[in-house]
Amino acid sequence: MRRALVCVAVCFVMFYPAAAFSQQSEASNPWTGNVNLLLGTRFLEKDNWEPLDKQLEGGLLVDFRPKRWWISFAVDFLYSWDEDEIDVVDLGIGTYSVKIKSRIWELDLGIRKIWESPEYIRPYIGGGFAIINGQMKSEAFGDSVSDDETGYGIWANAGLYVTIYKHFNIGIDGRWSKAEVDLFDRQARVGGWQVGAIAGFHW
Repeated sequence: MRRALVCVAVCFVMFYPAAAFSQQSEASNPWTGNVNLLLGTRFLEKDNWEPLDKQLEGGLLVDFRPKRWWISFAVDFLYSWDEDEIDVVDLGIGTYSVKIKSRIWELDLGIRKIWESPEYIRPYIGGGFAIINGQMKSEAFGDSVSDDETGYGIWANAGLYVTIYKHFNIGIDGRWSKAEVDLFDRQARVGGWQVGAIAGFHW
């Protein structure tokens, strides 16, 4: 399922913008924006998430605005995951291994300010409202238990990308977000610090 989602995202970024906007001249298209893929790492609080506090992350970052505006609408989706095995001591049967898994998805809605001078170097900052879902799952002896909850909070990001041949972006993105959820009757913060490399399309 994850591979399928990644493939769909890649196809969207690489082919849809080119097909849609190659048919329009700059004069006839009043909108400008960016669609970028992100690959990076999410850093969570150790007290709540160790040993799953450093997660691989993928994402899709989208922003758009009328050309006459100076600020863009931002819609970003991020997904991170990790798994590990821990040893649990039970005085009745000894030591056994438990596989633990975590995944977090995050939908960030807000605004983004992008500076476009010089034309090919584009630093930006953004922020807004975050919807974040966290999940924990453990497996042992063929059985599993899991819990997940969605929390609401805030996000902010900053980054820089370089636009090559007027339409292709490469760059970096740094982000912080915060929300709280209850997992297995324990409060945990989701979001955290995130950093990654981006690549995508500019129109």
